[in-house]
Amino acid sequence: MHGTDDQDPRRYDDIIDLPRHVSARHRPMAMQDRAAQFSPFAALTGYGDAIAETARLTDARAVLDEETQALLNRRVAVLCREQSSRPLVRLVCFEPDPAKEGGAYVTVEGRVRRVDLESGLLCLTDGSQIPLADICRIEGEVFDGAFSG
Repeated sequence: MHGTDDQDPRRYDDIIDLPRHVSARHRPMAMQDRAAQFSPFAALTGYGDAIAETARLTDARAVLDEETQALLNRRVAVLCREQSSRPLVRLVCFEPDPAKEGGAYVTVEGRVRRVDLESGLLCLTDGSQIPLADICRIEGEVFDGAFSG
């Protein structure tokens, strides 16, 4: 005795050698489409992106001490005075994150086109406009000998 019918190795003997059925009505499915039907189902579309966004770290904006703020103010005054010579500067500024609280500190290098104190912007010759309130450090040769610090 061979046990139950599901364990009987001869249970498909009557059909095992028959040719594979080919439909006269439907074209065979492409191999890549056949594979796609077995791909995992994403019930929560976008959930992975949301998790990644939540996990993305941002920096908090640092509060500048009075001495650092005074130095920045003096350097902005030098840039106002020297803007016609298009001085080359390197800025470290805070760039707020558009999607969540915080942001990142970025370094920007360029030539000063204009310091617009009325709108609070430092405009560079490449078209960049950096809010003065977002700048935490300004460096450049234009400051050499202008004052100590």
